[in-house]
Amino acid sequence: MATLGNPKNTIEVLQKYNFNFQKKFGQNFLIDTHVLDKIMKESGITKEDMVLEIGPGIGTMTQYLAEAAREVVAIEIDKNLIPILEDTLSEYDNVTVINEDVLKVDIRKLSEERNQGKPIKVVANLPYYITTPIVMSLLESRIPIDSITIMVQKEVAERMQEEPGSKEYGALSLAVQYYAKPEIVANVPPNCFMPRPKVGSSVIRLTLYEKPQVEVSDEKLMFSLIRASFNQRRKTLVNGIGNASNLNISKEQVMKALERMGLPPTIRGEMLSLEQFAELSNLL
Repeated sequence: MATLGNPKNTIEVLQKYNFNFQKKFGQNFLIDTHVLDKIMKESGITKEDMVLEIGPGIGTMTQYLAEAAREVVAIEIDKNLIPILEDTLSEYDNVTVINEDVLKVDIRKLSEERNQGKPIKVVANLPYYITTPIVMSLLESRIPIDSITIMVQKEVAERMQEEPGSKEYGALSLAVQYYAKPEIVANVPPNCFMPRPKVGSSVIRLTLYEKPQVEVSDEKLMFSLIRASFNQRRKTLVNGIGNASNLNISKEQVMKALERMGLPPTIRGEMLSLEQFAELSNLL
């Protein structure tokens, strides 16, 4: 079987199966071997590893993963791609394809059955419209994961590694950085995909921490505070949290807590670091 990482072979496979791209699944297939090599290098996969791939498409990256890893489980939502994957991956006996929505798959059970509960590595070329829900569900699930190496929209990757005070910094930055260390490892222009997306992409690697970076007594409360602070970016933190109907916290309480932290009552959420949100949460 020819490797798929180039336009010619990709077109041949798509024509052979009369495949039509599905807008609703945000399908953009990688057609650049340099990018594939880079993803493989940055994900650090070895023969010891079990890899979970989300959205294998026609199996372009899956072939690379199968060569590098001990075992690959690829989850593909589009049933029209399943016969193609059976063909393009026919030479590999260490790949399992599951036709399912990744948000409905019990990944913990998979890793227990196939990897004795040891940490798995996740690699994916994620559809843009559902990047955040997938990333957050992987991080929040507390499934043993070593690292997540994903292709995402460039601005989403930047948001994941943003620092306080910038206009891209927000709830996603804080959530990702609570669980993992984010590093953008490659920028990928639109012409590396078929069909071409309208925006640039980046490969970002999230290396998960053994335990979160900050001590917080009520994680759920901290994330509710973070969401409330960024819901209305132009508002001060005091107003954002004080106006949040799901939080029973008065503006006075927030002001007192900020005062104890040595912060002005007019401060906005985007100025607070993860450590400060944890401290605020613990005080409240």
